[in-house]
Amino acid sequence: MRGVNRVVLIGNLGREPDLQHLEGNIAVAKFPLATTETYKDRNGNLVSQTEWHTVVLWRGLAELAQKYLHKGSLIYLEGRIRTRTWEDKDKNRRFSTEIVGDNMVMLDKRKDHNEVGNSDNHPTEGNGFPDINFDPPPPPSPGTTRDDLPF
Repeated sequence: MRGVNRVVLIGNLGREPDLQHLEGNIAVAKFPLATTETYKDRNGNLVSQTEWHTVVLWRGLAELAQKYLHKGSLIYLEGRIRTRTWEDKDKNRRFSTEIVGDNMVMLDKRKDHNEVGNSDNHPTEGNGFPDINFDPPPPPSPGTTRDDLPF
């Protein structure tokens, strides 16, 4: 039977993404991501517990992160867990567990286009992409019932 290695996180960046380019001009970005759970203890007091995750993004996703994400940015991330092993200079075996992101959605609230630095006069979301508004469909013609609609 095959295993499943999927991680879904919603959290805030702990610092700016660190972008590097490897051999062959392959982009890789790394940053810490904080996820916080809040629950009530036996006495009814709210308790917050924060976990820190090291996130690694590759290629186009790495470049998007470097361009649009900042310390404190809220993101939704899908990926998988990877554990790397190496020996340090003193011959000690070291481990690092990381989340390798496959899909990311920026969840920051919308900002004014001047804050994002958008040169065209379209309002944008916090991620810098245009905010597209669609007109609602026209109302059904008189005498039409819901069963007459093709969907």
